[in-house]
Amino acid sequence: MAIITLTTDLGLHDYYVGALKGTILSQMPEAVIVDISHSVPAFDIRHAAYVLSQAYPNFPKETVHILGVNAEIAANQNHLAIYCDGHYFIGTDNGIFSLLFDKVPDKIYDLSNIRQETELLIFPLKNIFVKAACHLARGGTPEVLGMQQDDFRKVDTVNPVFTDNTLHGTVMYIDSYGNAVINITKKLFSDTVKGKKFTIEFSGEEINELSLRYNETAGGNILALFNSAGYLEIAQVQDSVSKLYNLSVGSSVVVRVLE
Repeated sequence: MAIITLTTDLGLHDYYVGALKGTILSQMPEAVIVDISHSVPAFDIRHAAYVLSQAYPNFPKETVHILGVNAEIAANQNHLAIYCDGHYFIGTDNGIFSLLFDKVPDKIYDLSNIRQETELLIFPLKNIFVKAACHLARGGTPEVLGMQQDDFRKVDTVNPVFTDNTLHGTVMYIDSYGNAVINITKKLFSDTVKGKKFTIEFSGEEINELSLRYNETAGGNILALFNSAGYLEIAQVQDSVSKLYNLSVGSSVVVRVLE
């Protein structure tokens, strides 16, 4: 079974997603197309990388993932096909792959051979990425796509910092419920707090315990838990914690370890 997933910032208002899927099916009628998300904020590679990083491990090996965010090439951006963790990823070398992977992938190829076949560069997802994706989904070798390279473009990432018994984190993602995902993993939290009492502080609010599920408290109450991806999350039952407490990507959240 050939599976091709789509993660884009195209939205569903225009014809773009329909044209993209139609092009895939015209080239490969047997393809199974899975939408990861088309609601990524425009050009937001960090949002797209988080969404796909939590979705792709659930797919069968050899699945092909198209990343369509900030997809046009530029002077320092090329189109790439990457093989990592038994999956193929097709996207633009705009820094998104450094956010998606925490290691060097097994193989990296540019799409120079595919790009030479078309003069239509304004919609690369349809005219370039689809050709590469269908080739790989059929079992084709990545060497046909273009030249192999050793690395991809890196972008800066914000990592938590622990100092003076305080773990400084930031909001890395706001989900569709308005819940705020913090860049603090469960392991980092456990290694830092070490079973001591703590407070999680943000926007003048404090939480001093962790919940196991979202409905542990009554509607309107705020809580903190580790989500299914293993990251600290601040939520508000039946409401949007991000709107009520003015949390956005980059907002400060600290975990203070109490003596």
